[in-house]
Amino acid sequence: MVSLFEKTRIKALEIANRFVRSATWEGRATADGACTPMLVDRMRELAQGEVGLIITGQAYVRLDGKAVPWQLALDGDELVPPLHVMTQAVHDLKGKIVAQIAHAGIYANQDLTGRPALAVSRLRDSVEKSVRELGAQEIEDLGVAFGQAAARAKQAEFDGVQIHAAHGYLLNQFLSPRFNRRTDRYGGSRQNRARAVIEVIEKVRGAVGPDYPVLIKMNSSDFLDKGLTMEESLEMAVLFAGHGADALELSGGTLISGTHIPWCAGMIFEKEKEGYFKEAARKFHERLQIPLILVGGIRSIQIAEKLVADNVADYVAMSRPLIREPDLIKKWRSGYRGRAACDSDNGCFRAGMDGKGVHCVVLESMRKKESISFSD
Repeated sequence: MVSLFEKTRIKALEIANRFVRSATWEGRATADGACTPMLVDRMRELAQGEVGLIITGQAYVRLDGKAVPWQLALDGDELVPPLHVMTQAVHDLKGKIVAQIAHAGIYANQDLTGRPALAVSRLRDSVEKSVRELGAQEIEDLGVAFGQAAARAKQAEFDGVQIHAAHGYLLNQFLSPRFNRRTDRYGGSRQNRARAVIEVIEKVRGAVGPDYPVLIKMNSSDFLDKGLTMEESLEMAVLFAGHGADALELSGGTLISGTHIPWCAGMIFEKEKEGYFKEAARKFHERLQIPLILVGGIRSIQIAEKLVADNVADYVAMSRPLIREPDLIKKWRSGYRGRAACDSDNGCFRAGMDGKGVHCVVLESMRKKESISFSD
């Protein structure tokens, strides 16, 4: 029987177990995107907690792709040394860490970048701000930026990179007919809409070499009218695997997908509700010849075991539960069978926007009450 705690490989990358920390904005970088001691401490906690593979929060490949404050960056060579401190801290604990590289596209924060947001197509119904449509040469230049960011990640001794093509950010915008209404070679057919992402994969592969792990994160569906459907996404995933992607993380939704945004709020009480995208994952797993990582609402070890045993996914990824309990995987490996304590209230991200770093505010409140009670 497949075990969640057996060693596996993604290409040459050996991973201690089948648990992945899905990319999570930490809000702990400097204003210029440099790694900080506070961010290193967070990664060290995850490695100590025996997370098999840690994926960093999205690192922007160019300043005009920055989405949120205190976001990690990989757009300059000067960022490599502090990032190497992070990877070394994880490796010292026998952990593995991958850098997620991204561009926010129309969801870039113009107050932070000081530049117009870049759009695949100029649309009035998807974003309420002025944007500038990308020219064909600019799209090729973006591929170069992704490749350069990947090369810096390798120099910093990350164990791989993950290309972020989900959640409504720029590469997802190319894939989705909701955002992509171009009439040139980057728009129209599925093959054309996938072209920009294929070019990014090829630029990244060219920058890091044939043996370095290159992962990709995709939506199972955009959950939008005229958005990317599951059937289209699956066909594109097959293309990306054929062009050099070594593993795929499956998610879903965008910033404007209503109740289907990627980080749905609300406690997940019933095990039947865990794994938002598991039915799509089953179909992807049947077609793909590369490992599949599934994220979305997984809160119990029993569901994690079932997802892997039933060939729905090869790896189980979590985000918010590991903000509350960075040692959750270690506890499960030691025999604990309880569910994650995460309330899924998204208060952790609100704290990040307030400049306090993403952390569990519920746990923080509990500790304050305990401290007050003790002092009394």
